[in-house]
Amino acid sequence: MSGTGIDRTVTPTAPDAPATAPLHWQWCAFNELATADLYAVLALRQGVFVVEQACVFPDIDWHDQQACHLLGWQAGGVGSERFLAAYLRCLPPGIKFAECAIGRVVTAPAVRGSGMGRLLVAEGLRRAESLYPAQPIRIGAQMHLERFYAGFGFDAASAPYDEDDIMHIEMLRPASMPGDAGS
Repeated sequence: MSGTGIDRTVTPTAPDAPATAPLHWQWCAFNELATADLYAVLALRQGVFVVEQACVFPDIDWHDQQACHLLGWQAGGVGSERFLAAYLRCLPPGIKFAECAIGRVVTAPAVRGSGMGRLLVAEGLRRAESLYPAQPIRIGAQMHLERFYAGFGFDAASAPYDEDDIMHIEMLRPASMPGDAGS
């Protein structure tokens, strides 16, 4: 991991994406998150998962301390030099599932439709595969995102289930072997 430093910059390149500020990736363990960065993560997750989706659930689930966190920052947020545009966490095998897990995948409402979600998942998979090479990755996806995740090589791995009044499905991405074209 690279710690709290920003270690990679990309510009959204989805064909239909509007011109946006470059995205600066930050990949770090929980104890490497600056207090202000952790606050931004929790505010984004709460704003989307609890308020926007009208879902009362324990977002703070005691798994963050064991996770690696991927934060995507953009310059020029309202009243600040940068704002958190995208976020996900990567849990080691054995915490949530037997496999490595990616979760809490979220983009800020202001960047939706820009291709940011695709960039976020692609970068998260790249980081997870680097951290846990040749390991499958499991997610608990909201049902309406099944096709989105299928585009990244995930296949349905469970029957649909209700989690906090939102239908979900477990999806599994097989292990990528070093040198695979898709990794």
